[in-house]
Amino acid sequence: MTSFFVSDLHGKLPRYERLFTAIHEERPEVVFLGGDLMPGGTGRIGGRSKTAADFIDYLRLELARVRDLGVRVLSILGNDDGARIEGEVLAMQNEGLWEYIHMKPAAVGPYTIVGYNYVPPSPFQLKDWERYDVSRYTDIGSISPEEGMRTVPVDPLAVKYATISADLKELFGDASLQRTVVLFHSPPYQTKLDRAALDGKQVDHVPLDVHVGSIAIRRFIENCRPYLTLHGHIHESAQITGAWQDAIGDTVMLSAAHQGKELALVRFDLDRPQEAQRELIG
Repeated sequence: MTSFFVSDLHGKLPRYERLFTAIHEERPEVVFLGGDLMPGGTGRIGGRSKTAADFIDYLRLELARVRDLGVRVLSILGNDDGARIEGEVLAMQNEGLWEYIHMKPAAVGPYTIVGYNYVPPSPFQLKDWERYDVSRYTDIGSISPEEGMRTVPVDPLAVKYATISADLKELFGDASLQRTVVLFHSPPYQTKLDRAALDGKQVDHVPLDVHVGSIAIRRFIENCRPYLTLHGHIHESAQITGAWQDAIGDTVMLSAAHQGKELALVRFDLDRPQEAQRELIG
């Protein structure tokens, strides 16, 4: 089952144009969008004089053309996508343009696909899609989910006590995951996919951890052994480690995050994800 995977496009029109061109030329059966899809808070997209509303209009038009090809698009959001945009995301789902699968399953052939937006606490101010990881602990240099800013109101108690670990337990329990694909935004901790450019950096004379992925996601993969996991979030990791794929046990893990102007397009067959290929399209 031919598949495309991209992540962290950040509303950059050149990347989207390359993606949609590849979809029309190759017609994969499924496209996975791994979060950080929307433009940032500057009101401009990819250096062009377009507003965020213009971007949504553009995305609707292009996704309608993809739908007409019979290509399924499964999406999540990422930590840089304000939760305020979720209404538009759901509206596009209702229009049949894509399937928004945050904490929801979708059947793709014999596989179950589940998405998950949240990342562990980061140094960034926007906290809509951040959760404590396994406990109410925040790494040095990061900002607690109880601080920072949000684009939609939330229950402070829910923020205080929610964790990625608890979410994953609620989502999957003790289910067999031999045919389950999880579309995460965050990578798992201490892998080839979560390496940040923090070498030699300190806060109050304490060295920062160069691995910034989720401990909860790593434990989930170790214990539940899903078939395949897809990740993004840490743009520079592949450049630092030289790897955009990794494995924990039998679980294949792929990242589409990329530090550069090119589109990082991961192509794979759902039946053989270990044979995935990545192309940087500039």
